[in-house]
Amino acid sequence: MASTVWKGHLTFGLVSFPVKLYSAARSESISFNQLHKHDGSRVKQVLFCQAEDKPIPRSEIVKGFEYEKDRYVVIEDEEVKKVAPASAKVMEILEFVKNDQVDPIYLETSYYMAPDDAGEKPYALLFEALKKTGYAGVAKIAMHNREHIVILRPGKNGVLLHTMYFSHEIRKVDEFRTDVSLVKEKELALATNLVEALAGEFEPDKYKDTYRENLLKMIEAKKEGQEVIATPEPQQAKVVDIMEALKASLAMAKKPAASATAAEPAAEEEKPARRRARG
Repeated sequence: MASTVWKGHLTFGLVSFPVKLYSAARSESISFNQLHKHDGSRVKQVLFCQAEDKPIPRSEIVKGFEYEKDRYVVIEDEEVKKVAPASAKVMEILEFVKNDQVDPIYLETSYYMAPDDAGEKPYALLFEALKKTGYAGVAKIAMHNREHIVILRPGKNGVLLHTMYFSHEIRKVDEFRTDVSLVKEKELALATNLVEALAGEFEPDKYKDTYRENLLKMIEAKKEGQEVIATPEPQQAKVVDIMEALKASLAMAKKPAASATAAEPAAEEEKPARRRARG
């Protein structure tokens, strides 16, 4: 399992037990180094002191907060630890809310919450209670130099923790709304049929990052001295009549199923023909 990002106690009511958090996911992308164009050598960033007009080592760097233009107060790491709130060590569940009331737009980063030594039984009890009731816990925790409101909900094998955006951090955009009066009943019926025709089970493993795969292929091609081949431009048909577009889309979505069903009777008819030929 990944390294622990937080350790402390979880409390709800008078129940308290030790837990630890692990990052549940991380994004992956291709990273590039910066090279000098003329000789291909790697370049590095130099920390430069403006007052002394010279480069300085990282060991001489301290944190500073600018409270006025060009005026700073120096902050030491130990001073930051001194003023950390109680939630830096104890995560308290403030209340429980129905899972379906939590709008996913508020969820920020996901973590696995696991029991620490001697916390297995109360952890399992909380996990089962959340599953049975359909509730999620709303708690407060301090980590990464800020205090978070978090959502605790039951996952497949244990409790998941999601840091939550505060209400003022969610952009309220008045223009982001939908004029449903534009929708006609026949169009909606076709669109609903298309959604159902394309419906399937959610299987995250079948979704791939094509951009990343293309970059890796390009890198391999360049290593072998091969020519980089451009990805074909997507063909986008202009939607003139939405009803016709929906009908054509629905026909395309049904085609694989139709051809599969047609192949089955054909196969059944072929069996007697083969028997007659052998006879």
